[in-house]
Amino acid sequence: MSLDLAAEVDEVLSVDADEFQAQAEADAEVVKSLLRDGAFDNHQSIVGLEYEFYAVSDGRWQADEDRACSLMRVPRRLLELIGFEKELGLHNAEMTTSPQPLNSHGLRAQESEVLARLTAALSTTGAEGMRLVSDGLWTIPPAGETAREYLTDSVASGGVQIATNMSDAVRYHAMANGPTAPDRFVLDAPNVHLEADTVLPESLITSIQPHYQVAHAADLPRYFNYAVRIAGPLLALAVNSPFFPPDLYDDADPETILADAWDEHRVTVFESVLNSGGREKVRFPRDLDSVEQAVDRVAADETMVPMPVEEGDRFDDRFATLRTKHGTFWRWVRPVFDGATRSSANARIEFRPLPAQPTVRDTVALQAAFAGLMESLPKRQHPVIDLDWETAEENFYAACRDGLESTQRWITNDGSMTTDRETLYTELLDHAADGLEHAGLGPDEVAHFLDPLYRRVEAGQTPAGWKRAAVRRRLDDGATFAAAVTGMQREYVEKQAETLFDGTFADWV
Repeated sequence: MSLDLAAEVDEVLSVDADEFQAQAEADAEVVKSLLRDGAFDNHQSIVGLEYEFYAVSDGRWQADEDRACSLMRVPRRLLELIGFEKELGLHNAEMTTSPQPLNSHGLRAQESEVLARLTAALSTTGAEGMRLVSDGLWTIPPAGETAREYLTDSVASGGVQIATNMSDAVRYHAMANGPTAPDRFVLDAPNVHLEADTVLPESLITSIQPHYQVAHAADLPRYFNYAVRIAGPLLALAVNSPFFPPDLYDDADPETILADAWDEHRVTVFESVLNSGGREKVRFPRDLDSVEQAVDRVAADETMVPMPVEEGDRFDDRFATLRTKHGTFWRWVRPVFDGATRSSANARIEFRPLPAQPTVRDTVALQAAFAGLMESLPKRQHPVIDLDWETAEENFYAACRDGLESTQRWITNDGSMTTDRETLYTELLDHAADGLEHAGLGPDEVAHFLDPLYRRVEAGQTPAGWKRAAVRRRLDDGATFAAAVTGMQREYVEKQAETLFDGTFADWV
């Protein structure tokens, strides 16, 4: 297996990088021509969702209860059975919903699809003693292994470094073996330092990624720039990854770890690992001035893996090299241009800051809030568009550090600056509601989708805050730090099992 995979990686690495780049630039001109022809216009807003999970043991087949909730590798045949896609690690699984028009039926369809497919998946994985978990960052390694061993284990095969616990997608393995790859991929976070031969440490994290397809592609920059400004406030509500697996920490004491921990280390992991060696592959995006500029940014981005591009008969195969390059164009808010046919071709925004959430309703609440804000803020010409880009960036990283306790700066409807949390979130969520109402949802439906977020604001609590409190409680009872984190994680999985389909995070607090 490793020899075959190594040969495939070698084939990828034989692609001429200069020719790949030249073709990507030519493809960019094709996309810009199609944009001028209106090929990416659809005359309606459409929503979608990418939803990532990791697998853990449910303890059913293990006599040792201490091994419950330990990370598990998902057999590839099982992924095929449940209709989920491969992600970076062998423990990962990803669901992508079918795009739907943004209206009452479309949002309900998004929620129903997630519920239907996840119910079926859990039934299948349960028969294997396995559970899929919706969470921002896993903390309990596989039974009998440390997290450090799992994330760094690799073999050299034919001169190619192959991560033992990485999915067999050639692209992932090629990232560590190209001519511009760093000597080591480094995870660097407060009191945590890990070096690996491959990008596998990035598989610590899981996310949700709402998509919003704009009706008219030329309007994408206006929507994009609003999305940049809501990134901090929405992330602050969603934070869910303050802790790493305990064996990854340096010798810091528990109080230091708690004091230094960020509420959203998922951002720390993604940026530090994939920016190793001085790269700037993952970052907070600059504003867009035009839709053509969005295309040019993808073309100009540093090429990480010049993959071979196969000819096909999809509409977007007309710019297949640019699409391939887009796969390593990592920004926390990302423009996308694709479509299998001309009628389905679209320009959309992928909103990537959000970690996976405790329940399905929490996940769909964030998807609905993002979509509602994209509907309302541009149409109302909300003055938050005048917030300096530098301030929007500061808001984002403040949310990473301190979640709902961070100082988020916002420009209100009347044009005044505020840092008051109640004022900000009342206005933010009211605009999300306004956008959903404009899309045709009735008051009860709007309440169904947004109530989980209103309740977080009222309680002043986030999943990251819940995790901190759960670890603190155990430490105060005399547990070691490792036992406190492990106990918290098992409680998280247990509560999720009880509330995943019918409850919300508000039921936990």
